[in-house]
Amino acid sequence: MASQPSAPPSDLLGEEAAAPPPYNRARAWLITAMIVTFMVVNFADKAVLGLAAVPIMDELEISHGTYGLISSSFFLLFSLAGLVVGFVSSRVTSRTLLFVMTLTWAVAQLPVLVVAAVPTLIAGRVLLGAAEGPAASMSMHALYKWFPPHRRGLPSALQISGAALGTLVSAPVLTWLITEHGWRSAYVALAAVSATWALVWWYVGHDGPFDDAPAGRTRKRGEHNPPAAGTPRLPYRKLLLTGTVLGSISSAFGASWALSLSHAWLPSYLRTELGMAPGAAASTISAIAGFSLVLLLTVSPFMDVLKSRGVSSRWSSGATQGIAVCVAGSAMAVFPFTDGTVPQLLLLGLAFGTGAVAVPLHYMTAAEVVPTVQRGAVFGIVAATGTLPGLVTPALTGYLIDAADTTASGYTAAFLISALVMILTGLLAVALIRPERDAERLEVSVLHGS
Repeated sequence: MASQPSAPPSDLLGEEAAAPPPYNRARAWLITAMIVTFMVVNFADKAVLGLAAVPIMDELEISHGTYGLISSSFFLLFSLAGLVVGFVSSRVTSRTLLFVMTLTWAVAQLPVLVVAAVPTLIAGRVLLGAAEGPAASMSMHALYKWFPPHRRGLPSALQISGAALGTLVSAPVLTWLITEHGWRSAYVALAAVSATWALVWWYVGHDGPFDDAPAGRTRKRGEHNPPAAGTPRLPYRKLLLTGTVLGSISSAFGASWALSLSHAWLPSYLRTELGMAPGAAASTISAIAGFSLVLLLTVSPFMDVLKSRGVSSRWSSGATQGIAVCVAGSAMAVFPFTDGTVPQLLLLGLAFGTGAVAVPLHYMTAAEVVPTVQRGAVFGIVAATGTLPGLVTPALTGYLIDAADTTASGYTAAFLISALVMILTGLLAVALIRPERDAERLEVSVLHGS
């Protein structure tokens, strides 16, 4: 009787028989804690210029427009770096990428300590932006290497919650440093924290088993993950033109518009237009960040529950991220015309806190239609295009403030433009994101274990 065909013996392939990669719960959550801390430092670095905006503008005697250009310079290389490093991530370990990024963050804080002037502020922000451009996408990519697809909801939410936590913690701490010891002291503190995180990460931050290696392949210690044999690669044009990826970029764009406006101008707005003291403004920013944190820790795990009960990704993670951006945009349009401190602060919280929900969800939806071996590159592209508002929003807001009859009317114009962008991008996300349909068309569902 003829023998049945069988897979080549594992000793001929140099691999063990195919089996699911092992899930190391303790190690996975240690990596999650490190990456949450990474995002905390990341967003503290972003926030420091906005928190120091008033004393910097006063000391250096610069206009709103010049300050807006300084703030926007952070994004000059931000998107490009995210795009380039996304492609590099298939050849360089996440451990190395995140280590180099954080060391560069530390270096980027130093120029302004030597000479406090507009050129050094710009130089530091450009370097920082280049090093932080890939941060969110590459840290998410590193995190996904430690969790199977059905366990990624809570870790994704925690990773993005590091952004809210970073603002929540850094706003009062950095404001205290700026008020009591001068704004330069905040830059020194952030340089030290970034360097410390890099050293700890180099010791613990190894890449996980849920990577691009063939299923079940056991790697030897120190071995890099090669692309999986037989894993299909799809043309990037085909991947990027799917409705799900376009919709994910759209929601990222709307959320990023609000985020960049918040980092650059919200502290100054609270102090100069709402008359808050530095401590009160910092507390308000922390409260908004706390609201974002609660949403992030609630919504993303709830998406996992919905999916486990058969709700499609289109309606769970897809529609949710678009609606969140629309809600934030609607609040942005209303609060400049609202009287009363309490209603205005509630609307500010919705405008600047709700859109954060879209960030982990747009990574989750994009990941569902992309082959694993190309995920890092697509994450880089989504991050690069989705964060382009940072290059425009701060400078545009500064221009509008300087060009308006009053500072208040300039802020109002900026908020209304932001609201329009956010509502349109949120509606696009709701309409376009359909992971199940697009995964079937691309024939990649098998790669995600479905």
